[in-house]
Amino acid sequence: MDVSQLSPETRAALARRIRTQLSDSDTVAADHDVAVIGGGVAALTLALEIRRARPATRIVIIEPTSRPVPEITHTVGESTVEVSALYLGERLGLADHLKSAQIRKMGLRMFFTHDGNTDITERMEVGSSSFVPQPTYQIDRGRLENELTDRAVAAGVQFSRGRVRSVEFGAGGRPHVITTQNGDAVADVTARWVVDASGRTRKLPRQLDLRLPNEHHCNAVWFRVAAEIDLGNWSDDPQWQGRLTEGDRSMSTNHLMGPGYWVWLIRLASGATSVGIVADPAFHDMNGFNSLDKAKAWLREHEPQCAAELATHDDLIMDFRVMKKYSHGVSKIFDGRERWAITGDAGIFLDPLYSSGLDLVAIGNGLITDMVTRELDGEDVVARSAIDDSLFRSLTEMWLAIYRDQYTLMGAPNVMAAKVVWDIAFYWGFVGYLYANGRFVTVADDPEIVPYLEGLIELSNRVQRFFREWAAVEGDAASARFVDLYVPLNFMETLHRAMMGTAPKFTERFDANARLLRQVAGQLIETVLAEKAKVFADDDVMRQVQAWQRDPLLRELRSVYRSEQATNPISSEWILMSSLELT
Repeated sequence: MDVSQLSPETRAALARRIRTQLSDSDTVAADHDVAVIGGGVAALTLALEIRRARPATRIVIIEPTSRPVPEITHTVGESTVEVSALYLGERLGLADHLKSAQIRKMGLRMFFTHDGNTDITERMEVGSSSFVPQPTYQIDRGRLENELTDRAVAAGVQFSRGRVRSVEFGAGGRPHVITTQNGDAVADVTARWVVDASGRTRKLPRQLDLRLPNEHHCNAVWFRVAAEIDLGNWSDDPQWQGRLTEGDRSMSTNHLMGPGYWVWLIRLASGATSVGIVADPAFHDMNGFNSLDKAKAWLREHEPQCAAELATHDDLIMDFRVMKKYSHGVSKIFDGRERWAITGDAGIFLDPLYSSGLDLVAIGNGLITDMVTRELDGEDVVARSAIDDSLFRSLTEMWLAIYRDQYTLMGAPNVMAAKVVWDIAFYWGFVGYLYANGRFVTVADDPEIVPYLEGLIELSNRVQRFFREWAAVEGDAASARFVDLYVPLNFMETLHRAMMGTAPKFTERFDANARLLRQVAGQLIETVLAEKAKVFADDDVMRQVQAWQRDPLLRELRSVYRSEQATNPISSEWILMSSLELT
């Protein structure tokens, strides 16, 4: 047989069979310790994190994209919140890059529908009047990826150009064989661990049949405009302009809200602006905005002030992307026995509303780094990986409930304003606090923390359901002009500052956080219930009030609120009711 006459694919398969026949698990040496499929932010940050934790680790990133990438890269995920900002800035040492090359973010900001959406000053605004102490950033993904690539190269990470065709998992401790193709050239790479960071290609979930649909069916389109669109310039009304004591609205992740939809406007450091439409198909058929021309027409109908501004930059629109049913999951994300893991969009993507994508990368990469480095140093991580897998998927299922079936609230400004305050408070007091104190990677060593997690997940899920129940008996009129998310709300400051840095008495502070979150939830329920109990003439409202009164968890939370409020009073102006006059 003349081997030279065989096709590249046949030669590669023959080579694998020969290696398997001639070797056993004690003698086979992998080319690399870790092979990462994909070269985006999830892949690059993981490689850097592993190298920082274990500098001798041999890592190869396999990707089809040439480097450097354009600064204004068409990738969703242009906003960081606290966990991802901590991850990039402190865990990976990119604080200098974030401060000098990206834009400091002024939190999220929402404007709710009012009278045709032709005057932004007439729309209820939810956002901060000033920066919160811990910085977050608007991210030019291409700029960030190029910086991460340079740092990965400097750290000794190898790059292999090509598209992954298949992964042959090594049995009995043998290396995995990753077959790649670059043009006509086919090659094999071997590694002890393989991590899928291939984004929506989802290489391992497809190959291993792990793809898991969920019941969150929203769609999105977005594009970039090569101009700085500053929503803060849409009006010179002095009262509207005077709401902010520092910064400006263009530094926020701006959301134009309506029933079943939101439109984002994100200013980027490269001088461009990202614009997106996200909608629930129960309210807005995707066929109505799934091309650039249709999206422009959709904006003219639903967001005419925004559409008019974009029309002045029509010749500067650079691209357009459609993402149908963007939310998805996996049935398994880490496997210590088989030595594989999944990170980023390849595994789980929830929703872009609160910019959670990079947070999941931060948490997931931390767990992967912990597993991989332990295993490479000789530790059995099978049980640990199973705990981490369960933890991560439970966390993301809770996170998904924040979005799923909640787009209906976007047409109920009073309810959605309270939801935003609650969601941020819960995020700071739970997810952010655990991450800042390095506690996700220690859950496998500290089973006493599990009841905390289960209790807070139950709390979150019930409050999210409460918002839907409230919206069903609440009107669609706004009861305030402006809701400040931070400065006037004492519990928000408490939870935010507790998240900054590491707590000297972790359990004591976590107890306090959990108690405060229950007090906040109890205040919400008590306030809404008391107000709706006055609506005697409406049978639907009365039935809902009676159901709330019978609910044992809601009774418990109301009791916590009444007890704690006597000694630790919390701000109440974040809860708006339809009976209140507009202020």
